[in-house]
Amino acid sequence: MQITRNSLETAEGSSDWFTGTVYIDTIAAPPAPARAGAALVHFTPGARTAWHTHPYGQTIYVTEGVARCQREGGPVQEIRPGDRVYFEPGENHWHGAAPSRFMTHIAIQEADESGSPVTWGEHVPDEQYNSD
Repeated sequence: MQITRNSLETAEGSSDWFTGTVYIDTIAAPPAPARAGAALVHFTPGARTAWHTHPYGQTIYVTEGVARCQREGGPVQEIRPGDRVYFEPGENHWHGAAPSRFMTHIAIQEADESGSPVTWGEHVPDEQYNSD
């Protein structure tokens, strides 16, 4: 058993990866050979990720607020606390808060052989974020 005392400060999400203000608290970042990582991600209203993929997929679990998510080619979906979304390996997608609500989710994903858990793409434009 290994107990890690919380010594990490909350990080602000990079504007390269997010639209709006996002804060990230690391939950799990185990040393190799483990590959699974997890974070508690806090989105302000309207904040969202850029389009992205994960080599081994990603699970998000909404803990509070109202969220939106979309996979490439699909409709924008609304999700709420207790909802889980699994994005398939390589599935291009985005997720974030609804326009007028804060949202927090746990994000769980695995890193690939190079240590990367994500490949980032283009930002989601307002017209797409606001589409039904």
